[in-house]
Amino acid sequence: MPESALVTADPGAYLLAMTWHAPGKRYDMPSPKLLDRVREAIRTRHYSRRTETAYVAWIRRFIIFHGKRHPNQMGAPEVAAFLSSLAARGVSASTQNQALSAVLFLYGAVMGQRLEWMNDIVRAQRPVRLPVVLSREEVAALLSKLRGPVWLMASSMYEAGLRLMECAELRVKDVNVDRGELTVRDGKGGKDRVTMLPAAIRGPLVEHLTRVKAQHEGDVAAGQGRVALPGALRAKYPTAAYEWGWQWVFPATRFYVDPETGERCRHHLHESVVQRAVKDAARAAGIARPATCHSLRHSFATHLLEAGYDIRTIQELLGHRDVSTTMIYTHVLNQGGRGVRSPLD
Repeated sequence: MPESALVTADPGAYLLAMTWHAPGKRYDMPSPKLLDRVREAIRTRHYSRRTETAYVAWIRRFIIFHGKRHPNQMGAPEVAAFLSSLAARGVSASTQNQALSAVLFLYGAVMGQRLEWMNDIVRAQRPVRLPVVLSREEVAALLSKLRGPVWLMASSMYEAGLRLMECAELRVKDVNVDRGELTVRDGKGGKDRVTMLPAAIRGPLVEHLTRVKAQHEGDVAAGQGRVALPGALRAKYPTAAYEWGWQWVFPATRFYVDPETGERCRHHLHESVVQRAVKDAARAAGIARPATCHSLRHSFATHLLEAGYDIRTIQELLGHRDVSTTMIYTHVLNQGGRGVRSPLD
């Protein structure tokens, strides 16, 4: 078949079959960029968007650090030099290990290279730190300095043991006021779990949801009212993004433009707003220790242990994979199974 006939009959087949030879030139089909391949590999494995952002950033820094050389031209010495530069700058062990995980993901999952030197890379040793736990009086003083949605979020982290992002990403359908339950979807490790909805915040939460619903109905009336959906639900249920059950319990005050669809959506209240509010409240309450949002979760677990609850129950409420993680709170209490007391006492 003449070349012109092939182009006319099936342009797509022509592009795939031919490399477009021309005098002095060779036009090959373009290959995806390396960072695009990284994003595709991460999304194929259903990693979180935060993981994607972090891994892409570390891989970019690794390549720039070595003068934009292609990873195919580098190996163990270059990886070790990059990690050493991070250690010299004083980054934490967890940050250094995250950078290493990103680089190993690049070689193993994206480039398909499982090389000998990858098993010999030594990870930074993370120091064992005890969590910052507040007393009941300190928690009460901290919460008394908060108002509105941030008070509700901080109260939920303390009274239900939620992580910050688990609290920020709560949806209306996962709040069961009648049963006194909160369902955490896609928590750490991709796990769902059920935890308590304390009676102390049910009333304020219902009032808050009434205001949020009125805001959502106003958004829908204005032709908006859309939220982001997890995974492939956006394609499977096109109208679910506008339904009340899928709305955020703690929505942001402003809209943003979804980079994938170009549509205006309402995000949940940004976690930095809550972090800043809790820090300011701790300072205003006169708490000298570095109290954070996670300190409220630590305090939840410790106070349940003090009240005599079974550690396995606390493990389930916290969503820990292994009970050894939950056992750290017994060290905070300085208590074994029998509640060791000092001889002086």
